[in-house]
Amino acid sequence: MADRVRILSGIRPTGRFHLGNYLGAAKNWVELQSQYECYYFIADYHALTTEPDGHKIEDKVFDLTADLLAVGIDPERSVLYQQSKVPEVAELTLLLSMVTPLSWVQRTPAFKEKAKIHPDNVNLGLLSYPVLQGADIVIVKGAGVPVGKDQLAHLELIREVVRKFNRTYAPVFPEPRALLTETPLINGTDGKQRMSKTVGNVVGVTDDSEVIRKQVLSMVTDIKRPRRTDPGHPRSCNVCAFYKFFFDDWEHYWDLCRRAQIGCFDKKKLLAERMIETFAPFRERRAALSPEQVTAILDEGSVRAREVARHTMIEVRHAVGLPPYLDR
Repeated sequence: MADRVRILSGIRPTGRFHLGNYLGAAKNWVELQSQYECYYFIADYHALTTEPDGHKIEDKVFDLTADLLAVGIDPERSVLYQQSKVPEVAELTLLLSMVTPLSWVQRTPAFKEKAKIHPDNVNLGLLSYPVLQGADIVIVKGAGVPVGKDQLAHLELIREVVRKFNRTYAPVFPEPRALLTETPLINGTDGKQRMSKTVGNVVGVTDDSEVIRKQVLSMVTDIKRPRRTDPGHPRSCNVCAFYKFFFDDWEHYWDLCRRAQIGCFDKKKLLAERMIETFAPFRERRAALSPEQVTAILDEGSVRAREVARHTMIEVRHAVGLPPYLDR
């Protein structure tokens, strides 16, 4: 992997893996493993900005790790690690914050959005979230970050911070570039909001068949179609939108819907069975993973990531003018 461009991405451990996580991130991550040197992490430091009790996310870290392995993240081709097991990330966040103007982080859309969702917990960590994101990337000298267009503003802020650090001290870090990936907006079962475990409108990926079936059958469908005999409106139907991802002949079903030859409930039944069939290998792989295997993979990846981070921080401390670590 030495001759490959190193990329990095992370995911917060907020619960079991769902369809939005898979189609919006992990599916791309799996495909990128054949082209890049991939570092993927469980962002438990990030989770503390909205859930300050780390004990409450321990099981979620394990579940998310197992789910990522089940959908195709390969520890032989990628470094999969837990963010908090690389404490140098926290030190680098502090040092990057010294060169980051307050106005830069105040303008980020993510802060404003999360402040609205968590009005009783608008903490400093939430405000400095982008700086922590930057530290995640550059501590492993990540040159690329797989993002959708909606994340470009956040990445540009990180690039500005990197440029400021390099000008102030020394050219330590590469400027991470955007690796634009297809990240479709996945609405939840309510058909209104982005699929989110917080909202509770998710469809699982590695859940049991009956759980997936129940979730899909609960989906809001075509609100403009009052009766089964009325023509449907597939362009505005949440269920029809998922057909694009799971049926090669999705246009056929859209046409049946327009001509009232298939009802909304039948569409949901077909979609549920196709999802269950598609995700069967993921469920099988997850069931075959022992707790010891999952823990060992995450620990081994964390050790590898920390070795890289430690080397980076020795260079950073020298550039900033701080003394070397006492144990070196």
